[in-house]
Amino acid sequence: MKTRIVCMLLASALSAAAGAETVVVVSAKSAVATLSKEQVADLFVGKTQQLGGASAALVDQAELKEDFYSKATGRNAAQIKATWAKLLFTGKGNPPKEVSGNAEVKKFVAGNPAAIGYIDKAAVDGSVKVVLSLP
Repeated sequence: MKTRIVCMLLASALSAAAGAETVVVVSAKSAVATLSKEQVADLFVGKTQQLGGASAALVDQAELKEDFYSKATGRNAAQIKATWAKLLFTGKGNPPKEVSGNAEVKKFVAGNPAAIGYIDKAAVDGSVKVVLSLP
């Protein structure tokens, strides 16, 4: 009986997490108001390094990484890692800094007007600005 209850609670939590909306955020001080899905994908796969006229500082969130890349680029995290490995090897780019949790992403992004990352929609506050929603 206990096992069944634990399984039901776990399934409920996982389905709630899977249904959470991911949003792409920049600093509230950033001049960037909105970005298209294609612009975000280009940034996070290294096709472009500019955000609002400055060199973009990318940040990945470990917990949302797989979901984000699937929604934003149509690729999985392993494919993205391989792409960044090629860019790093050829000297054409540096992969995003990886942090853990919404709070760390917000802290990184809020302190740098050229930074961009992604968090759960429920974690948005005045320190960051949503530039794209990925339902």
